Amino acid sequence: MTTILKAGVAGAGVFGGYHAKKYAELDGVELVGVFDPDGARAKALADSLGVEAFTDLGDLLARIDVLTVASPASTHAANALAALAAGKPVYIEKPIATSLEDADKILIAASKHGVPVGCGHQERVVFQAMGLFDVPETPLRLEAVRKGPASERSLDVSVVLDLMIHDIDLALALTPAEPLTVEAEGAFINNDTLDAVKAEATFGDGFTAVFEASRVAEGRERTMRIVYPSGVVEIDFVARTFVNTTPFQLNEDFADTPAGKDPLGASVSGFLDAVRGLAPKPVVEAAEAARALDLALAVEQAAGG
Repeated sequence: MTTILKAGVAGAGVFGGYHAKKYAELDGVELVGVFDPDGARAKALADSLGVEAFTDLGDLLARIDVLTVASPASTHAANALAALAAGKPVYIEKPIATSLEDADKILIAASKHGVPVGCGHQERVVFQAMGLFDVPETPLRLEAVRKGPASERSLDVSVVLDLMIHDIDLALALTPAEPLTVEAEGAFINNDTLDAVKAEATFGDGFTAVFEASRVAEGRERTMRIVYPSGVVEIDFVARTFVNTTPFQLNEDFADTPAGKDPLGASVSGFLDAVRGLAPKPVVEAAEAARALDLALAVEQAAGG
């Protein structure tokens, strides 16, 4: 692999723009171009960054070393599988796919071609910045709330795959146990997919995770409460408050760390380190993202989605 990695982005929407700009900013990476079947959209983003627009993914893949898939979630699998078939390492925005069958195809293709697959669960680097992965206790309970006002993005999937899956991934990262039961209730408000969901998952080690997500709320709300045998950690990500009654040293100024300020950059950099052989794996690899998808789909089903 060359020292300077040539990168491309599939998807010229909001998230595609974030990823394309991140590649343009990072050292050791050259952003070659942006793919989108909507030629005008691809050109608008590409022109803003001084790169080439592509309406054929194969043409872009022939010119690059790595691809980020930031297209609509329903197209994640097709674009990722095209990249893997071409032998290209790929970073896939969450969710990794919209079905377990497609997630399995990605896992198989990554193994077959021997290339890393990173996934966009960037909240992991925020948890790492807090020090939560270094706590020597398994939590007893997690309560996560993630709400925001209505928008036009990500309406091809439910709020579970759009927002809640972040907190599902974090819950799974805190315990090695598997979820045993899932209960949920949801509401269809403005769309054909679930817009608001409350769910509770119980795990084999007794850990309980309670999730609440909405994309039709009046304002932003994002909180997390983690109960350990020795105390409680409470975080309000909007108000930027941090309460820790455990005896463990955690970083309440996590938002001011490099990873806290730029979790996307830290996650993408981790993926590139894995591509270069400088890290054993991306921050979140495909198998972990597939595990989050599995639980997310179970929540959808329980909520009537």
